[in-house]
Amino acid sequence: ALFLKNMYMWSFGFVLFLGMCIRDSHTPMYFFLTNLAFVDLCYTSNATPQMLTNIISKKTISFAGCFTQCYIFIALLVTELFMLAAMAYDRYVAIRDPLRYSVKMSRRVCICLVTFPYVYGFSDGLFQAILTFRLSFCNSNVINHFYCADPPLIKLSCSDTYVKKHAMLISAGLNLSSSLTIILMSYTFIIATVLQIKSAEGRHKAFSTCGSHMMAATLFYGTLFCMYVRPPTDETVEESKIIAVFYTFVSPVLNPLIYSLRNKDVKKALKNALR
Repeated sequence: ALFLKNMYMWSFGFVLFLGMCIRDSHTPMYFFLTNLAFVDLCYTSNATPQMLTNIISKKTISFAGCFTQCYIFIALLVTELFMLAAMAYDRYVAIRDPLRYSVKMSRRVCICLVTFPYVYGFSDGLFQAILTFRLSFCNSNVINHFYCADPPLIKLSCSDTYVKKHAMLISAGLNLSSSLTIILMSYTFIIATVLQIKSAEGRHKAFSTCGSHMMAATLFYGTLFCMYVRPPTDETVEESKIIAVFYTFVSPVLNPLIYSLRNKDVKKALKNALR
């Protein structure tokens, strides 16, 4: 667990450090990448401290602490979904209209595209967390998970969970489908634009620009669909513990590497920094 925490800090610092080494670090692409790295750091750090505490001391968490962890976790998860969607739109504009890219993706537009995921994510997270903690927990208080997550908490409740279950499924379905639709539409237009490029080198360059985002989005969305788009049962809760490792720890650690090491500017900056 300590190794994982060090990896999170290193990955986030890696992106910020290289961002400062690149002259064009204030372009939209790096602006979105920095925000994604920030969300990933907060996302994983929300669960890691409690996991470290559980290793060296009694495995307990207060009601308020569990509520806070559940709220922040859902909020950042939804935020990352729409952050990835915003990044897909950014890539579409860059490839579709490169000459007017800096005009269309102005600082104001970028701030708006980044602000929406934060505002919506934390609003939806608060709503879902309140629904969860309005339930009654009168039997066992042992959470069958690494952290306070919705599915095991719902399974633990002794009250009627019909409203909460359906609210979670509807929210997860809408958030996943709407953000994924934006990504798929963006890439549909990107592919259509790239196919019109006559030179093989130009097509390869365009696809390589989007390759990192496609890898990160596939990894993140794939695990989330397995986790949330189904009602919580004994089997799904056990499976979710394994799936949670990927989107809570593995995906955020890999994101900075996937985005950074596939980028020519970042490779150049890293070489210059190591001289």
